[in-house]
Amino acid sequence: MGKRKARRRLTKRVLVVLGSPRRKGNSATLARQAAAGAKSAGAEVETFYLHGMRIAPCSACSGCLKRTRDNCVIDDDMQSLYPKLRSCHALVIASPIYKFSVSAQTKLFFDRCYALSGPEGNALKGTGIGIVLTYGDPDPLTSGVMNAVRMFQDALAYMGAEIVGMVHGSAGEPGEIRHNKAAMKKARDLGRALARRPR
Repeated sequence: MGKRKARRRLTKRVLVVLGSPRRKGNSATLARQAAAGAKSAGAEVETFYLHGMRIAPCSACSGCLKRTRDNCVIDDDMQSLYPKLRSCHALVIASPIYKFSVSAQTKLFFDRCYALSGPEGNALKGTGIGIVLTYGDPDPLTSGVMNAVRMFQDALAYMGAEIVGMVHGSAGEPGEIRHNKAAMKKARDLGRALARRPR
């Protein structure tokens, strides 16, 4: 019994956030591959569909930075995500590219992660991050994906989190990305790498 409990404590927890309004869209399809890869490596995976959550924009009140608090003052569905973000071993953020950057749902979530930089330091410091991005333009240089990549690189470096890998690909119809075998394999490999990464 003691050994079983010890194994449970050592299980890696991977959190997946889906930023597309389509549950079976292309970014969600790649994210599911990443989740499958993480599970195959022994991780516990929990997925959240941001479009179905009530997440308000950051109000720039800086209440989360006060010594008496370590969380955002806005009472919405981000409150259920904060404890999971604080305790996860790795995080996958998946988004389509809309208007040359991430979706509004993804940006709201990411902005509200500011509250993780509370009095105790940034809770994502040392967390492994996987980024999954899909876009309609066949050329990544004109799709806007590089704008999103740069945002994640700069913001996550500031937070002290480590980008373990990025997967991106072009697709038009919802779920079409599943025909991109290279991207699907890369997403699954990313999930495995996140689960196996020491922290």
